[in-house]
Amino acid sequence: MAANRTRLAWLDALRGIAAPAVALHHSAWTFVPAVWAEVDRRVDVGTWGVFVFFLVSGYIIPASLERRGDLRAFWTGRVFRLLPLLLAALALALLLAYAGVFAMSPGIDRRPPPLVALANLSMLQELLGVPSVINVMWTLSYEMAFYLMTAGLFAVRQAHRSAPIAVVLAVVAVPLGLLMPGATINGGADLVAALMGVAVILVIVVTVTANGRLRTAAAVIGGLLGLALVILGSRIGAGEGLVIAATMFAGTAVWRAEQGTLRPVWAVAALLTVLVCGVLVADEPAWAAAVVLAAGVFALAFRLRHRPFPRWLAHLGVISFSLYLLHPLLLRVVPNLAVFFLVLLVLGHLAYRLVEVPGQRLGRRLNAHGKIRSTSTGGRVGGASAGTSGSDAGTQEIRRRGRVMGEEQDLHDPGRQGHEAGVEGGSKMTAAQLREALARVGKGEDTQSAKAEAESDQ
Repeated sequence: MAANRTRLAWLDALRGIAAPAVALHHSAWTFVPAVWAEVDRRVDVGTWGVFVFFLVSGYIIPASLERRGDLRAFWTGRVFRLLPLLLAALALALLLAYAGVFAMSPGIDRRPPPLVALANLSMLQELLGVPSVINVMWTLSYEMAFYLMTAGLFAVRQAHRSAPIAVVLAVVAVPLGLLMPGATINGGADLVAALMGVAVILVIVVTVTANGRLRTAAAVIGGLLGLALVILGSRIGAGEGLVIAATMFAGTAVWRAEQGTLRPVWAVAALLTVLVCGVLVADEPAWAAAVVLAAGVFALAFRLRHRPFPRWLAHLGVISFSLYLLHPLLLRVVPNLAVFFLVLLVLGHLAYRLVEVPGQRLGRRLNAHGKIRSTSTGGRVGGASAGTSGSDAGTQEIRRRGRVMGEEQDLHDPGRQGHEAGVEGGSKMTAAQLREALARVGKGEDTQSAKAEAESDQ
């Protein structure tokens, strides 16, 4: 059996398990409800899957931001990573609903259409009290809140505090779970939801386009808005909402421990605190069991991260976003569980190749254009060094050019190999990305898929 040995294969493998688990949870309730009821009362497999996703996001998203060192590139990458497939899935959902084979969330027709569009396209609907067009989109709202908080911490150079932040959020979740068992921003707060949604979009736009103190202020405001939305807008209550946020920051603490910037004991302490508080705030034993099991599987995969994983499992992780977002659309279209998964795998692969990969490629091109423009003007648009003094900026530019020259030298031999292997655009890749793409090609992947996966943030 072929194995995937790339350094992030263990994360792909985790997602390759989590996405089908969520799909199994929903499809089993549809096709074999009596059997699944016995499973679900012991452990919520769907919740287990999404908590694995949350841990993976916590691990990889701050790594992506800090590798880039550029808030503009971060947000551009996130938008073109998520929005193309989201738009395609929403369009397909509306078509299936019109045909009578897909049911959108109850109550969505009673909310103002512009608000529904704003909330769902911004992926904040769950925290704005607006029904999701596709029910599984609720997790994207917590992802967005985490992005906002991560960007805000990065802007004020406090991103390294992920372990204490995870602990504080988890501990605060316990009393707030008792005091705020439901959402404050709910179905009767259309104006508040609209204002919050517009505010988040504005701070992201300003963070991307501005420099200096204005950029920093926008990022910090965005982080505070993200935290406020989790506390005030969580339909599952402030307690469970904060545990989700704490889980992602615990994933970040694990990454920092691996990088050597945090003592492993603090990462372990953060994760254990999140687990204990997650059990305390859980409304159902199955939810608590899912959180603990997700952490256990994540820890096991982390322990095995240097070992090879099956290529098919890693590939499921690569297409996991398509599998996750599209599977609810098939529940009333296919006749049984076996056909459901067969169609889902084909649809997920096609959506990844035809929608996700082109979207990510466009995002990378825009980021490359932004880097060229910022270099020509002597600064970095939205970067961590924006707004620094002239001497500091000059020093950082010299260092940046030195890194680029070093990478060009490192790329000399791999670059020739990439050209010979047919990896187009290899000269624009870092040495590590090109080597990873070459490794994937050597294991039988087609060149474009290998290049896209090597450059992909997640």
